[in-house]
Amino acid sequence: MAFDVASVKRDLEPYPPDGRPPHSNFPLGSGDAYSTNGGLLIATKWPLYVFIGFAYKTTTYENSRLTQQLPKWASIEHFDIEARAEGTPTKDQMRLMMQSLLAQRFKLAVHREVEQVPVYGVVEEKTGRLGPNFRPHAAEQPCSATGTSSDQQTSESTQLMPCGTMSGHFFSGRMHVEGRGLTLDQLADYLQQMQMPALDRPVLDDTHLAGTYDFTLEWTPDGPVSLNGAKAQLDETGPPFVEALKEQLGLRLVARTGPVNVLVVDHVEEPTAN
Repeated sequence: MAFDVASVKRDLEPYPPDGRPPHSNFPLGSGDAYSTNGGLLIATKWPLYVFIGFAYKTTTYENSRLTQQLPKWASIEHFDIEARAEGTPTKDQMRLMMQSLLAQRFKLAVHREVEQVPVYGVVEEKTGRLGPNFRPHAAEQPCSATGTSSDQQTSESTQLMPCGTMSGHFFSGRMHVEGRGLTLDQLADYLQQMQMPALDRPVLDDTHLAGTYDFTLEWTPDGPVSLNGAKAQLDETGPPFVEALKEQLGLRLVARTGPVNVLVVDHVEEPTAN
């Protein structure tokens, strides 16, 4: 599959705080959040590894591997991509078209390998008992960005999130994270990046719980947090990440070794002209 028309340009404007922030007309992560947009992709000011991650639906662990494999320019230079396809392609179809575009304009060649590496497995703290802040996503709840819920435990901000997404912010000395309509595989991947500093190994779902879930989680980070260039004050009374995971979601992490599918970059070049 390929886009009908596509433009790839270097973005030479300053990066924030002096210039525009990165933007796209739909999320470029591994999640499924997507709204029909007439086959249009507009993404500005993103480094190449973000486009690769979108195209191949990479995990947090794979993204860290990507930045190690790619040349320096692929992490520090920023690009604008505007492309259009006929009809109403799905997000996964847009990913396939991005793969074709990256191969054409960046001469990108990749393959996948399975490696046995140290991982964390997510398991239930008590089998069959979820934590108070971890709830099955109700089947009658719409998954659009304007969904509503009668569940009084679901915050207003979570109700407005598309399914398959997570958002977080630092407030009153704690990290606050909310997720909506996530599978356990998606939650496991998010858990690696939630911890501050990030967990040093990939996280895999060992619960094998089916369906999708909504959650809220808050904890005091283990390391320093910078806000607007200044060191933020931490709430010393808040729970650490591992304790919050257990008490609020009813989950814990178990260290083990396991197979991880990773993306390997064979070749890449700076982009050709449009």
